[in-house]
Amino acid sequence: MRRLVLLRHGRTAWNDTGRAQGHADVPLDDIGLAQAKEVAPLMAAFAPIAMWTSDLARASQTADAVAAECGLEAVRDPRLREFDIGPNRVGLTSDEYAEQFPDEHAALLAGDIAGIPGRESRDDVLARFVPALTSYVDTLGEGETALVVSHGAALRVSVPAFLGWEGDPGESFGVLANCGWVVLEHSSSTWTGGVEQWRLIAWNRIA
Repeated sequence: MRRLVLLRHGRTAWNDTGRAQGHADVPLDDIGLAQAKEVAPLMAAFAPIAMWTSDLARASQTADAVAAECGLEAVRDPRLREFDIGPNRVGLTSDEYAEQFPDEHAALLAGDIAGIPGRESRDDVLARFVPALTSYVDTLGEGETALVVSHGAALRVSVPAFLGWEGDPGESFGVLANCGWVVLEHSSSTWTGGVEQWRLIAWNRIA
């Protein structure tokens, strides 16, 4: 069996106030730092042999706390970043965005992402995120585990795609908590006729 554990970053002040972050380099707040320290020994219990993280501060700070507990060095990979939400959305609450940029807000509600300057689509995120996950698991031998630290929305769309699920089932998943994690395992089972495949084992486990 091979295993991939995917962890969302700890809390930021913008998480606490409902402000959109996207690619903004917002650091963890005091609670986020405490969350990262609390989850670190639980991640170390998986005995990971490698670790990758988004290069954005909130993810990389979380990863560094975990990596120190695991005796690893977290490799920064910009492919693991959150959705780019466009420059006008960054730092605003939903109500502020609707008030200051009503056309963009209306386009977002209508699902017209192309009408929002600088905003990544789901396909844009999958085009960078899924190949990153594939490259990581290709380095794993039997019985080995790797850790990935990233962001809530990017994980929610990328996990189903990596598993080969059709459509966009990520909307059916609950929101990942800060420092909530996902477990994927690659193994065979009687359900698959002995064929090995990646399977979702856990979603949104928390310390």
